Amino acid sequence: MNRRPRVRRFALDAARPVSKLHPMPILPVTELTDRAREIFRLVVEGFIASGQPVGSKALAGEGRVDLSPASIRSVLAELEALGLLAAPHTSAGRMPTESGLRLFVDGMMQVAEPTRKERAAIEQRLGQPGPIEQALETTSAILSDISGAAGMVMVPRREPRIAQMSLLPLSASRALAVVVGEDGQVENRVLALREPASSSALEQASNYITAHMAGQTLAAAAAVMRQEISSGRSALDHASRDLVERGLAVWSEDAAARPVLIIRGQANLLDEAALGDIDRVRSLLDDLESKQSVAGLLESAREADSTRIFIGAENRLFALSGSSVIASPYRDRDGKVVGVLGVIGPTRLNYARVVPMVDFTARSLGKIIG
Repeated sequence: MNRRPRVRRFALDAARPVSKLHPMPILPVTELTDRAREIFRLVVEGFIASGQPVGSKALAGEGRVDLSPASIRSVLAELEALGLLAAPHTSAGRMPTESGLRLFVDGMMQVAEPTRKERAAIEQRLGQPGPIEQALETTSAILSDISGAAGMVMVPRREPRIAQMSLLPLSASRALAVVVGEDGQVENRVLALREPASSSALEQASNYITAHMAGQTLAAAAAVMRQEISSGRSALDHASRDLVERGLAVWSEDAAARPVLIIRGQANLLDEAALGDIDRVRSLLDDLESKQSVAGLLESAREADSTRIFIGAENRLFALSGSSVIASPYRDRDGKVVGVLGVIGPTRLNYARVVPMVDFTARSLGKIIG
């Protein structure tokens, strides 16, 4: 005898952006009649399962509603008037609006906890030996697999510690700043100069940073440099001091503002249902190309107490593509939030299944974060 999956109400973070595009207040689910609530639930679940509008004949024919098609159509019309359902075509069935999906998620959804087998599979994949970067890549792939959409992981910001820094002339107004980190990674930035700098000034600045700031993060090195200059302890001349300050500043500011985002499974967004609305999918893929904007959305879930759900135009980034994001912060062993992970896909995501899976994946990743 097969056991039914364990279900429960799931605590979602109450704080969410209010859409200016949909100012209509969402009706409390308690104000719907039992009949309207049941029909609404069936329409939402049917739409999530198939991606297609659900009609009165389908509801009556399956025997799930003990009403005539005419009575069902009357209830569907009432739900449409309330802004919870919409009919994409005159002769088509109904599908939930973004407000309807929000009502369903907040007031009606019962989630199925991950099974023991699913939990073990996630923990096994995350537990493979290797660097933390590999675990983050694996997490993004896991989220894609379990959601059938795209998985996202925002990597903790980690400033490299300086091993060597060089400033090389490019032109009278620009120099190339090259940083070699203690981990061996090499990065470079173009630095705008306030005034032309001689090769000797660039070399002096480079040698000073390497000699005095090695082993420190860029932010820490910049703070030390500012303190030395203000106290008059720096042996650098004015031109070289300016180069050192600007060289460190361009990196520390960039590192603080540049999140690292891993996205996997974009191909999952091109399913058969999505191909019928290719403009929406193209818009979503364009959004994903702008990782800075997507990371900004995930960052807004960083301080959430639990999983957050963004539906369609509730966030301006996805107002055109009509997509949903399920996001959860993940913490290290000390309980400190170090990043955010989640999934992005069409609004017909299987919220009841994906929400607890995202939550469990976040907790599992946190166990291996130092």
